Amino acid sequence: MIALDSRPRLAAKARIRFDRKTARYLLLYPERGLVLNPTAADIATLCTGEHTVHAIVERLAEKYAPQPRAQVEHDVMSFLATLAERGLMQTDP
Repeated sequence: MIALDSRPRLAAKARIRFDRKTARYLLLYPERGLVLNPTAADIATLCTGEHTVHAIVERLAEKYAPQPRAQVEHDVMSFLATLAERGLMQTDP
């Protein structure tokens, strides 16, 4: 489980790129890639190791204001768990 005080960052093998042709963000890793929706792209770009999960949730709760904070937190935690399962994210204590 990912703690709210952990500092997620993308694994060294993963990087985010904006595809101008499709106007979408991609999460690229060896021989694979994921097309990110705007919310996933917002989360992934904040995974630099500088922000805590709590700070990421707070920032996105402000951006997506009509959404309940609890829903934003659930979505962030779920996305980060998926990245961690695929080995695309690491957390710093």
